[in-house]
Amino acid sequence: MRWRRTKSKDVVDIRGAGGSGGARGGGAGLQIPGGIGGIGGGAGLLILIAVIAIQVLGGGGGFDLGAGFGGAAPAPGADRPAPIPPEEDPQRDLKDFSTYVFEDAQRAWRGTFDASGEPYQNAQLVLYAGAVSTAGCGGATSAVGPFYCPADERVYLDLSFYEDMRRQLGAPGDFAWAYVIAHEMGHHVQGQTGTSDEVSRLERESPDDANELSVRLELQADCYSGVWASTVFERGDLERGDLDEAFTAAEAVGDDRLQGNAGIEVDQDSFTHGSSEQRRRWFEAGYESGAAAACDTFTPDEV
Repeated sequence: MRWRRTKSKDVVDIRGAGGSGGARGGGAGLQIPGGIGGIGGGAGLLILIAVIAIQVLGGGGGFDLGAGFGGAAPAPGADRPAPIPPEEDPQRDLKDFSTYVFEDAQRAWRGTFDASGEPYQNAQLVLYAGAVSTAGCGGATSAVGPFYCPADERVYLDLSFYEDMRRQLGAPGDFAWAYVIAHEMGHHVQGQTGTSDEVSRLERESPDDANELSVRLELQADCYSGVWASTVFERGDLERGDLDEAFTAAEAVGDDRLQGNAGIEVDQDSFTHGSSEQRRRWFEAGYESGAAAACDTFTPDEV
């Protein structure tokens, strides 16, 4: 993907704050407090835990992985920026690329909302390392992977996940990473349209349908990611192999793939994000159409 360095007032970098663990250059993998064992030297279960939610908080509820995994070091809040000086930042290129993708997706969706006469509130991107405390969703370690907090309209991203995608999920490449960021921005769009609130209401009224509703919400975010990818293509900024990287990433975080890699029986009833086939298919639907209207994952009987 062709890109250029850009600055954004909506990117908050707290990786240099004390207690956050600092930047993890060199591609260090996720470390689950307490030591999790599993298939293949622990990699299988690690994959399941680290990636099972590319979006953890569709309903906006709080969460705290500390209690479940033995606690985490105190983390700074996202209201205290502490960027690492560029000349000392081993992740500078990845930070700048992430900033560009985030800002580009934001610009694209703002244009879509403006064209329809609807208001749009900017999201923010928070870059952290190791652990983070959010303003509206509690605290989390990087084990949850990238996530969006609807309560504070922020995408939270630990840059070390880029290497985890490459080494543990077999989903390398800059456009695989771009797919992840664009997916999270898809959840922001759902917040702006009221879809997330409606899904939360339906989940409260019909708890037995919560998993299916979550899958539909996630697949719509995948489709929105594809819509953004279509704008990159229209500008002529897609490069050979970019779409294949996104397809691979979408398939890699399918519930069936994650459960299989973790060595457990694939159980469709337990899916919360969709199968590999579904995730790729809905990303591709958004890309081929280039229109948010093609991303209605809630009307079909089956997705």
